[in-house]
Amino acid sequence: MSFATPMFLWVFLPALLLTYWLLPARWRGGVVSAASMLFYTWGGGPFIALLLGCIAVNFVVGIAVAAPQRSQAWRRRLLLLAVGFDLGVLAVWKYADFASRQVHALADVLGAGSTPVVSLALPIGISFFTFHHISYIVDVYRGSKPAQRNLLRFVTYIAMFPQLIAGPIVRYHEISDQLDDVPRHRVDDFVAGFPRFALGLAKKVVVADTVAPIADAGFATGAPLTTATAWVAALAYTMQIYFDFSGYSDMAIGLARMLGFTFPENFARPYSAVSITDFWRRWHMSLSRWFRDYVYIPLGGNRRGGARTYLNLLVVFVLTGFWHGAAWTFLAWGLYHGAWLVVERASGYGRSDSARLEWLRRPVTFVIVVFGWVLFRADSIGQAAAMMKVMVVPVGGGLTDRVAVALTHERSVVLALSLLVLLMPRDVVLGRLIDAGRGARATALRLASSWVAAPLAGMLVAVGSLSPFLYFQF
Repeated sequence: MSFATPMFLWVFLPALLLTYWLLPARWRGGVVSAASMLFYTWGGGPFIALLLGCIAVNFVVGIAVAAPQRSQAWRRRLLLLAVGFDLGVLAVWKYADFASRQVHALADVLGAGSTPVVSLALPIGISFFTFHHISYIVDVYRGSKPAQRNLLRFVTYIAMFPQLIAGPIVRYHEISDQLDDVPRHRVDDFVAGFPRFALGLAKKVVVADTVAPIADAGFATGAPLTTATAWVAALAYTMQIYFDFSGYSDMAIGLARMLGFTFPENFARPYSAVSITDFWRRWHMSLSRWFRDYVYIPLGGNRRGGARTYLNLLVVFVLTGFWHGAAWTFLAWGLYHGAWLVVERASGYGRSDSARLEWLRRPVTFVIVVFGWVLFRADSIGQAAAMMKVMVVPVGGGLTDRVAVALTHERSVVLALSLLVLLMPRDVVLGRLIDAGRGARATALRLASSWVAAPLAGMLVAVGSLSPFLYFQF
């Protein structure tokens, strides 16, 4: 079930909020857990059994890891077993297909005969709930937070439907205290959360879904390439993925707030970044923090000299790329960003004053990011290379027919207006302003989100077709 569907907006969400408001506050965990199970079963079907199995394993192991009478070595072995289990589940369901195809292709080249190819359906949200489980186990092992001994609260943390499918990645120590039974302010929570939800819904259906056909036409396999076509498609996808994913994050944060939870921010004007280092401080921030705390720092971070630091960065971004998907294009995208981070760290560019030469550094960084999105979106490395080549080496001919047809007047206007996000001040983050802003500007934005953006987005949902969020596939 997508947030941007009539079933969710006019049936599921109102029924959930009404139930949450009418029942006693101590029932919140049960209401949220039951709603989350229904939400996941609606979209994931039988994969609910896999989710519940993983929840059961990590709940039991978490309690065992926290046992004070056990030795440190025993607890460490149990930690490694739990993390190995979680990563094993992810590897089987997400990467077995890719791995078997590579083995099959290699066997074919070597003349070693045919090997079987595994084909498994990808459980929705598996990358996210796997990282939540690992966060929980590691936080308990480190003593950051005590183990959760209430199964209902643990289910609420792992399966909470706003973040279950596509984040933000909420680490256990960030939300554990919120799982307790504390006084609720239902009306205040709704008033605070709905404008944020409305902003995200508008980002998704007004902008992302409108420019998506332009990107799809430009990246269509076998389509002829011209410089104009490549740049229009690349820019359209750059806007689509930002407004789609940041829109989902806004909706998730707003939904959680309506239920009395506060999620961490996930975006902070990433296209205003002045370096790739700055970009990753602003894009999918919950993922960046997760890899920093659970991979980069344990590998040694920047404490073991320059060469080891550069290797750690590359390892983290190889994993970041493969986390997004089992394809060579995602690996290349991760290496691309990792290489830029190494260059910036080695040169000191990433640590320099962000205000210095901002007028030049912002567009340069944006162009680097756009080229990266070509790798991310392309169906193959070959398609990405061909597209990036014509983006650099001019090929005339104007827009191809397919892109010209997709680039209607309405879509052209939305694409042009969405690109204005590049010109906004770096510190103006609309979601954060809605949540915590004070004064006339913040009030006007909340009113506009609630009384203009929400009705417009609702009408588009009613008359449009289902367009799944891009990060549902990860």
